[in-house]
Amino acid sequence: MKSEIVAVGSEMLTPWRQDTNSLYLTERFNEIGVTVAFKTIVGDRRKDLVGAIKTALGRTDIVVLMGGLGPTEDDLTREAVGDALGLALRRDAAQVAALHARAATWRIAMPQNNLKQADVLEGATVLPNANGSAPGQWLDVTFEGYRKLILLVPGPPNECKPLFDGECLPRLKQIVPARHIAKRTLRAAMIPESQADKLLAPIYTTYKDVETTILAHAGDIQLTLLCANPNAEQARQRVDELATRLEEALEDWLYSSEGESLEQIVLYYLGLRQSTLAVAESCTGGMISQRITSVAGSSRSFLGGAVVYSDQLKSAFAGVSTDLIAKHGAVSAEVAEALASGIRLRTGATLGLGITGIAGPTGATDDKPIGLVYIALSDPTRTEVMDRTFRGDRARVREWATQQALDLVRRRLM
Repeated sequence: MKSEIVAVGSEMLTPWRQDTNSLYLTERFNEIGVTVAFKTIVGDRRKDLVGAIKTALGRTDIVVLMGGLGPTEDDLTREAVGDALGLALRRDAAQVAALHARAATWRIAMPQNNLKQADVLEGATVLPNANGSAPGQWLDVTFEGYRKLILLVPGPPNECKPLFDGECLPRLKQIVPARHIAKRTLRAAMIPESQADKLLAPIYTTYKDVETTILAHAGDIQLTLLCANPNAEQARQRVDELATRLEEALEDWLYSSEGESLEQIVLYYLGLRQSTLAVAESCTGGMISQRITSVAGSSRSFLGGAVVYSDQLKSAFAGVSTDLIAKHGAVSAEVAEALASGIRLRTGATLGLGITGIAGPTGATDDKPIGLVYIALSDPTRTEVMDRTFRGDRARVREWATQQALDLVRRRLM
């Protein structure tokens, strides 16, 4: 069965608010074997809502409408569903009583416009909302000759999620045919998306029953494999079989077979090798440390480090010679090497990571363009230095630089 999630609210069509409920609902749908085929955001305009509802009903089996169930004039979800299906609204006496009782607990007189939340569509089942005043509604209807399920749920996450779990899921499980979705997520570092697809497409396109998607961001490739099957074991076998072949093709670009982040994998290898890491960051300004320390338990392997943005602090915190900086410049292979070995020696870490570069938009010279980054990794036996030139704005250069640095650590530990 296919579903569509419709988020209702003009605020989500602005730059300041976004729909997050649909991510949660998608996960819950997938757990019971329902595919989310479409996600739609519609503003608080009745005509637009009616059109979106009819479109959703015409292409999916289950439609979830989130939001627009409040007491104000722009809360129009109930009315729009009524228009789309030709259903009348009735004021439910039990819901009116519940609204009055809720207002009494706050020791306030209930505003009359709140009664709008007691309007129930003809033939709908009321879904109690333990965390808010707007109940949900469940409709099992025929639309253009086909059975359709329509779920109206409140928009606030603290109301939407528990209501969906407590009221909608049990009903859906009684209706939805047995179907299981197996999922695997593979991740690879620093391989271009086009190269990854050229390498992997001849493999995954032969698995017609497994849906493969590729998502690329800042030096990170994420492959998601989904297989739906009435038999859970068969679904899992097909996903695992494809995953194994993709892993072999990716070779050492692959860093995770179960969706872990690169920083999680780096910490895993550090623990496995009983090693520690310290960093000296210039152009990334602490971003590498932030990524590592976002992982619980990172203190077992990550000692810390320093943000050495100025030349003075490169010397004070990482022991970089002022003569070295004067001779080669703060952005140089020599300074990156000195940062890595210096922070390792000062902290007593097994590995020292140093990074320096020109993130832009200023600071470039004829021989050192914006995006040039030097990354060095030092252990007691050797120090490795690499240089990369990343394209894009300041934020993109810094993101790519942190990914490259963490991948350098991963490869050394492997």
